[in-house]
Parts: sequence; structure tokens; C-alpha cells
Amino acid sequence: MNEKKFLEKLWEKGKDFLGVEYPIISGAMTWISDHTLVSAVSEAGGFGVLAGGNSPAEWLADEIDRIHASTEKPFGVNLIVIAPNYKRHLEVVKEKKVNFVIFAGSFPKDKEIVGVKATGAKTIAFASNEGSARRLMSRGIDALILEGNEAGGHVGYVSLVVLLQQVLFKFRNRVPIFTAGGIATGQMAAHLLLAGASGIQMGTIFAISKESRAHPEFKKRYIKAKAREAVATPQFHQALRVVPVRAIRNKGMDEFAELQMKLLKEIKEGKISRIDAQYEVEKFWVGALRKAVEEGDVDRGSLMAGQSVGLVDKEMSVKEIIEYITKGILGELKYIKSLVGSD
Repeated sequence: MNEKKFLEKLWEKGKDFLGVEYPIISGAMTWISDHTLVSAVSEAGGFGVLAGGNSPAEWLADEIDRIHASTEKPFGVNLIVIAPNYKRHLEVVKEKKVNFVIFAGSFPKDKEIVGVKATGAKTIAFASNEGSARRLMSRGIDALILEGNEAGGHVGYVSLVVLLQQVLFKFRNRVPIFTAGGIATGQMAAHLLLAGASGIQMGTIFAISKESRAHPEFKKRYIKAKAREAVATPQFHQALRVVPVRAIRNKGMDEFAELQMKLLKEIKEGKISRIDAQYEVEKFWVGALRKAVEEGDVDRGSLMAGQSVGLVDKEMSVKEIIEYITKGILGELKYIKSLVGSD
């Protein structure tokens, strides 16, 4: 079997589930994954994902309409379960009859999954460990995304290598499982497909694509960055739950540390509730990310990036990215074939 036929077999499950030519997902990135980027990815044969974030419901509805006007190809909408506007977003995706809904940030309720599926949509959710994978599948989720701690933005605590062993190897024959975190080459994608992944998700490499709306200074900083510069924020105390955020270290990260200390002091003194403090944390990240993406403030803005940022060294179009990844996969499969000496 030649490499192309072998590849078709490897990612057949992912292609059929998503209805795309390439089961390469462009991860949802707030302020970046808008209708332009989503449409470009889907038109190029990949799977674009619109980032709902905590945007106004009217904006989300308008973006979905814009995508429908730009492409007839499949795409998904990412909803943050813990976002204040989540329930309104849920109604929007059901009203617009979106074909794919991706739940992130926490567990969607059973009735929410059922409600989305009742419109004919397929559902996907992030699994951070074996327990969450089992829980989501028991609730009827159609597919999973394993996102390792190497990824950018809000991340879990476990690396992709461990998640592969905890979840992928155990459940790869039950539902389609896509992998994410630290992926920026076709060589890596090839090994994930061989391990049983139905496809891959990448964010960092698409964040600096030519179609990305990110500020030129934002893109330049990504291209210059080394993998070790993309670090995850710490949690200082259990009193303030902080989901780790992986980003390129700058003054903005220092300011976030100062904010945590301030909020912890106010919680202890009874000046603010834990819920309101958590809201302040998320408010910080939304504003900081906007500073970086829209204003090009790479010193105080949030440069959310995965460790794969050290593998990204140039700006490419979405089409070039997909071609680059596919070529890399085929090259790696050819190399593996030469090692085992089999057709």
C-alpha cells in the first residue's frame, strides 16, 4: 500500500465524521477565529472552528451567517460552558442549525447535549483525563478532543503523551478522538494518526496564518519565540481557582500574578466573593488577549500560544499550512515504511 492510500485509511474515520477532505481542525481562538479564518480553513479542505468565547449573542449569530455566506463546507462553533453568555450562545447555535458544536471549559449538561443533537448537529467536547472522557461519552457526546498541557490558552494539567495512554488507547474504537497540543508538523501528526487519532487540532500555527486577523506585531513575536517561552500560569492558592493559561512570557503575565495576589487578599478580607474574583480573572484574560491581537501590544497583552510556537518560523496561508502538514505526514509514513520494509 502506498503512502497516500495508507493515509486515506488512517484518517478515514475523522474525514467521514467531520465531512472534510483533511481532518485538520483549526482550534478556536478568541479574537482570532472569526468568520474569515474559519471560512478559509473550511474552503481549503480543513475544519474551521468559530470561537464563541463570551461574545455578545448577536455577534455570534452574525458571524455564523457570514460563514454560511462564504462557504458551504462544514465548520464548528466552540462554546465555553462557563462563559456568562453560554446559555444565549446555546440558543444561537440551535436556532442557526449549526452542524457541529464543540463544548469547552467544562462539562455540558445532558439536556444541553440532547438539545443540540436534536437539531441534527454533531457534538464534540474536550477530555482532560480518562474520567472526563467516560463521563462525556456516557452523556452521548459524539467525539472527543484530547488537548495536552502543551497547547496554548486555557489548558489542563496533563501532557498529550499521557492523555494518549489514558484515553486514546482505551477509547479509540468507541468514538472519533482528535488530538491537540504541541502539534505543528506533519511528522508528529503521522504518529498520532498511527496511534489511532481520527485527526488533529492545531491553533498556534493558524494564529499567524495570512488569513488570521492578528496584528502584525503579534505574528512577529510568535515567529521569534522559542518553545520554552510559552509558559503556563500558576495557581497561588486554592481560594482562587485559576485554570492554567499558556502564553509567551511578558509583562502581562507578571501583571496577572499581581492580580491574583490582590484578589486573594480581597477574598480573605471578605471584600470580594470567589465567584466575582473568578470573573475578574477571566475579564483580565479577555482584555489582555484583545490588546495583543488587535492592538499589537506584545508587552502587556496576552500572547496565548502553545509550546509548538517554537516550531513556527514563518507566516503561511491556510492552504499552505494544510499542504505543509499533509506533505509532512506522507513523508513520515514513507520513512516508517522504509524502517519496517513492508508494503
